[in-house]
Amino acid sequence: MTNNNKNSETVGSRRQSRQLALQFLYQLDVQKGRPIEMLDKFLAENTADLEIRKIARQWIRGTWNGLAHIDATIKEVSANWDINRISIVDRSNLRLAIYQLLDCPDVPAKVVINEAIELAKVFSTAQSSKFVNGVLDAVVKKMLNITEQTIDETETETEKQD
Repeated sequence: MTNNNKNSETVGSRRQSRQLALQFLYQLDVQKGRPIEMLDKFLAENTADLEIRKIARQWIRGTWNGLAHIDATIKEVSANWDINRISIVDRSNLRLAIYQLLDCPDVPAKVVINEAIELAKVFSTAQSSKFVNGVLDAVVKKMLNITEQTIDETETETEKQD
């Protein structure tokens, strides 16, 4: 197998993992978290690929476990939107993408945003991709601002010590 084939397989696996994660997060939201114990059964019914299951499981559990922080982030960057008024599909998509932005450093932010936009196009309305893009862009800007502040504070502390 060439390196190019391996990369395209990885992209395809991650895309399928994202789709499965979105679908299961949607179910969790609708059913208020009750079916989390059904995660392994859901994944087994939807793919035989163990790597896809592993990635999807990690993303679903990570998203669900970090829900309070993720939802607070959504509320912070979308001040004009009540999180409960965001469609369940879009809310699930945003939650997954924000989890990936915050906790999956191996996935570049640009990839996370592009994949979330594609999921919005497939699973939601025509306007959703723009909304998802706007929210995720604001999250990335917020993250960059925090990083820049941390760097500035570190540099200031270093200068004080000199």
